[in-house]
Amino acid sequence: MNEKKNYTYHLIAILTVGIWGLTFISTKVLIANGLSPKEIFLLRFLIAYVGIWFISPRKLFANCWKDELWLFLGGITGGSFYFLTENMALGITLATNVAFIVCTAPLLTTIFSLMIYKKEKATRSLIGGSLMALVGVAMVVYNGSFVLKISPLGDFLTLLAALSWAFYSLIMKKMTGRYNTIFITRKIFFYGILSILPVFLFQPWQAELSLLLEPSILLNLLFLGVLASLVCFAVWNVVLKNLGTVRASNYIYLNPLFTLVGSAILLNEHLTIIALIGAGCIMGGVYIAGKK
Repeated sequence: MNEKKNYTYHLIAILTVGIWGLTFISTKVLIANGLSPKEIFLLRFLIAYVGIWFISPRKLFANCWKDELWLFLGGITGGSFYFLTENMALGITLATNVAFIVCTAPLLTTIFSLMIYKKEKATRSLIGGSLMALVGVAMVVYNGSFVLKISPLGDFLTLLAALSWAFYSLIMKKMTGRYNTIFITRKIFFYGILSILPVFLFQPWQAELSLLLEPSILLNLLFLGVLASLVCFAVWNVVLKNLGTVRASNYIYLNPLFTLVGSAILLNEHLTIIALIGAGCIMGGVYIAGKK
């Protein structure tokens, strides 16, 4: 891969994670207007699924049942299960605990990838950069007011969410060489929707459908469905294929950084010196970890 093309994929990874970092703000707005997290997830993936049919190959199934099963697991680990465990944890433990533990996903991805794929090596820059970025994440997330409150169940659910995303990344590594990226992404959306539906049997839909016609709600849903899901999931799978699972996953550390900046600009939330130092650690750590 030539250097110019390589830098392009790094830039795309940063932009993708930047958009994902802003999804927290859109979700916060939608929840404040009466939509529940699971309703937001379903609508978001439905919009993405309908949209992707306009550009996706008309191929319906994978080449064999084993690959179809892997794609089904991808829809769960990168969609419904990740979402459910994270949001259940938010109702039990501190939001700061959730934000920090979820950001261990790149480190977990690295560990599993090194264990499974012998070709990938753990360099000093990769380990050092990852740990530096994780320290930066802690500083940004706690934003100068560290409160230690261990909630075994909540923190365990958050760890499951991080593990879920790590497994999703590895599944995508396995699938991207075999199928068209858009086809894979479409299947992820479909199985994400399919696997979230049983939850509504226990917790039925409650939001008024008239809410969906309000401009602010519609715009935020379109942002989540079209840009953050349809475009970003498809682009992220391309990034994983070209940069490798480990190098691409390290950009996830930037997620809370973009949330921090977006919250400061859009929600007027306060920035502290600790958070700014943490932001520097994240950027430095991601840069170091990405070096060969």
